[in-house]
Amino acid sequence: MSRAAPQEGPSRVHVARALAMVGGDDRRARVAWSRLVEPGGERAGVRLTAVQRALAEGAPAPLWEAFVTGTLRVSPGLRQRVPEVDVDAELARLARIGARTLVPGDEDWPDRLTGPYAPLLLHVRGTGSLAELAERSVSIVGSRGSTGYGESVARELGAGAAGRGWTVVSGGAYGIDGAAHEGALAVGGPCVLVLPCGPDRVYPTGHRRLVAEVERTGLVVTELATGTVGRRHRFLSRNRIIAGTAAATCVVEAGLRSGSLNTAAWAVEGFARPVAAVPGPVTSMASAGCHEWIRAGKAVLVTDAAELVELASPLGHLVDGVDPVRVGARPVDDLGEVERRVHDALRVRTVRTVDRVAREAMLGTDEVLDHLAVLEIDGWATRDDGGWRRGSGPG
Repeated sequence: MSRAAPQEGPSRVHVARALAMVGGDDRRARVAWSRLVEPGGERAGVRLTAVQRALAEGAPAPLWEAFVTGTLRVSPGLRQRVPEVDVDAELARLARIGARTLVPGDEDWPDRLTGPYAPLLLHVRGTGSLAELAERSVSIVGSRGSTGYGESVARELGAGAAGRGWTVVSGGAYGIDGAAHEGALAVGGPCVLVLPCGPDRVYPTGHRRLVAEVERTGLVVTELATGTVGRRHRFLSRNRIIAGTAAATCVVEAGLRSGSLNTAAWAVEGFARPVAAVPGPVTSMASAGCHEWIRAGKAVLVTDAAELVELASPLGHLVDGVDPVRVGARPVDDLGEVERRVHDALRVRTVRTVDRVAREAMLGTDEVLDHLAVLEIDGWATRDDGGWRRGSGPG
């Protein structure tokens, strides 16, 4: 990223405060950046923003200094949000909920969670070392709209993997994710549950008990700052942590447009990990995505925990000839990443102000206005009563 003459932005007082609260410390710089910048990428290979690329390539502390002083060329709107960042307040919020912050290089940081798609940091709550839990781990994911068959298989896989000494990694969602966690917990095995929201929140709220049980015996993990709510683009970027933490990913039930296929694609494209898929009835659309990946040679067919563990173990094999593609893409999937963030922050029935959208999307107001204008042209956003609503797209 280019360096340039200082840009307009925060006052000298705010600049001095922002520099002092980081003080050149890498960990504090990562906490500061997490309050301003969304995680990198919804899919492997998608172009990252300029700031995301700089953070993936450089040291967060020097970049924070360059950003705050204006010598790092970024959106002016992003610099205007510097006064909102308070590292000490964020650390205090994390301490109140019993969360600890891990950064690359820490003893508890998973060895395999590296590369351009690695998170800046991870907030973890619970028991044990993430590095140790991740060393022998498999992720089990699938559709929220699962069938009884799929949930039964997910529970058996979770219990079977945990019974063999493997950690079950998933997202805690309704359906397959929750069933996989339940299976592992039923046999006393640990889980790693990756949230799509801040560490002080639970998503979905109906799984509070499940999250609490995972925290009691394993770890609840997120890369997002406190107060951050779950949104569609955050589910997709969260999937890369699920895929990157585990030695292999198994999809139990997935339609052609299921988000769990995004996790599978992250596993192969982002981290070069093997993917397994469980077959379902040939008449079941709930398993159509699994069948597509198996038929195309992108996933290894597995029917039980022993086969999954074999694939994930050092003696297992990587899938040959994998070239995952986006399947069943909807029109909204064709929006740019930042436009998707703005679109996700809008509501169908509730009018949102530009300032509210900017805060939720973690963008400057000027940048949000530019993207709203583009979204309005294609019908993804509509003006209403001094604010904006979510549109349904072209036509």
